[in-house]
Amino acid sequence: MDAYALLFASTLSAGTVLALAALGLLINEKAGVINLGAEGMMLCAALAGFATVVHTGSTWLGFLAGMGAGALLAAIFGVLVIWLNTNQSATGLALSIFGGGFSAFAGLNYVQAKMPASVKYDIPFLADIPVLGPALFRHHPLVYGAIIIAALLVYFLYRTRAGLVLRSVGESPESAHALGYNVRMIRLGAVMAGGALCGLAGAYVSTVYTPLWVEGMVAGRGWIALALTTFATWRPGRILLGAYLFGGVTMLQFHLQATGVHIASQLLSMLPYVATIVVLVLISRNPAWIRANMPASLGKPFYPGS
Repeated sequence: MDAYALLFASTLSAGTVLALAALGLLINEKAGVINLGAEGMMLCAALAGFATVVHTGSTWLGFLAGMGAGALLAAIFGVLVIWLNTNQSATGLALSIFGGGFSAFAGLNYVQAKMPASVKYDIPFLADIPVLGPALFRHHPLVYGAIIIAALLVYFLYRTRAGLVLRSVGESPESAHALGYNVRMIRLGAVMAGGALCGLAGAYVSTVYTPLWVEGMVAGRGWIALALTTFATWRPGRILLGAYLFGGVTMLQFHLQATGVHIASQLLSMLPYVATIVVLVLISRNPAWIRANMPASLGKPFYPGS
């Protein structure tokens, strides 16, 4: 039973990384911008967060540094695609490649660095409940924070005027512009907010989930987060469920190895990516259903006055 509690707990932690990044990408895409640079942003944020914690000893400052790094890179991406109308896919890929290379170079001095001892976060009394305690009540506050962020994003998008404006920019930027809204600034704000959440996910990876720095440690989670937005048909609640599903698949490989299941480790490492491909193939069987849920202007440039 303890093994299953540990599997569930690790699933929540692994899913938190995907949930934060995917929710950030969702904000971008609701505004009509697709950012393929999540992997690069997360890597740079992971380095920024880790380096900040090494020098200050504060995990929360590390989170802020990661969010700042993600927002800065997203702002550069936003200026290129929103004002200069560069191709969004190509620019995002360039950002991902840049982030991977820059983080590897800048992080050379931190490969052997060690963080201060981490603080254990146990909810009093609840953490001592057999099975449920280790599974649910011994997590870092950001694990619960990801759930709160998803709930707040649902409220923002579907219950506030600002959320309605954001969605209208993604559906019909020309109409929003005709009504007097600054489409470019709204899109830039959405892109930077999404980058900040991707940065928070990256900082969580290097400071809490795996408290160290190694080159490429995000390990494709940015791409899985990108796939999650389609898997969830651009709904925050479904993104949260999908993140835990993929997080569970990721952690299942370690659980199987620990229980002595004789399967090649390479095959087990493939599980999260195979699951991603299978889900995308199943969803793509009905293109009309995707078009009905996808923001209409997703990936398309906006020309004021056209």
